[in-house]
Amino acid sequence: MAKQPQVEEGEVRAAEAAGRTGPGRDPGPRDLVRTGTTVDEMVRSLADQIVTGRLPPGIRLDEAGLAARFEVSRTPVREALGQLGAMKLVDRRPNRGAVVAVLSQDRLAAMFEGMAELEGICARFAAERMNAAERRALEEAHQASAKFVHDGAEEAYETHNTAFHSALYAGSHNEHIGEMATLTRDRLAPFRRAQFRLAGRLLKSWAEHDAIVAAIMRGDGAAAEAAAKGHVDTVGEASAVFASGQD
Repeated sequence: MAKQPQVEEGEVRAAEAAGRTGPGRDPGPRDLVRTGTTVDEMVRSLADQIVTGRLPPGIRLDEAGLAARFEVSRTPVREALGQLGAMKLVDRRPNRGAVVAVLSQDRLAAMFEGMAELEGICARFAAERMNAAERRALEEAHQASAKFVHDGAEEAYETHNTAFHSALYAGSHNEHIGEMATLTRDRLAPFRRAQFRLAGRLLKSWAEHDAIVAAIMRGDGAAAEAAAKGHVDTVGEASAVFASGQD
């Protein structure tokens, strides 16, 4: 894994205000910096830049600089930094404020291991408990998503992907497990999004979803659980290349 670029402390404020971390701004496949944003959009933008290394570990996230960059007050900035802290992407340090955290491969692997177990349980319960209407809706949405893969529509597929997994959680008909799965998914959201930047990942993800749906449609709980766990394991492996730290 490539080492993250180092940014001197003196460069931080200028980098944040400009929405970049180096002499040449690199927006990646799409511009993630927006003005007049909501807290959720701010969290998404910063999280994606942390995961992809554009905001490297150790860099200080200055509240004033972020407020100016996103054209908001400091209150939503603090809320966004709090959410990033819950995702373990940002650390709060005495006399330094918020800094981009170092997320080790071990930590990321542990988070995805837990996610795989929760998704597996939800898929098994969904296969056993979903009613006919829920199964039909899941299959129809899944088949419709093939167009996003064909068109290479990353954002549209990402939106579908979130809805697909939410349908599994709801289909488990176990509110407590569904809530735990949602919470864990939210903490891993930046890494789960990043996977779709890898070549061929959309098609592979669709094929993995197809195995889950097929098992649910025939009421095979064991197969649904195995397919869901395998899917998350693969997502974890794909996402690991974006971990912003090393053991």
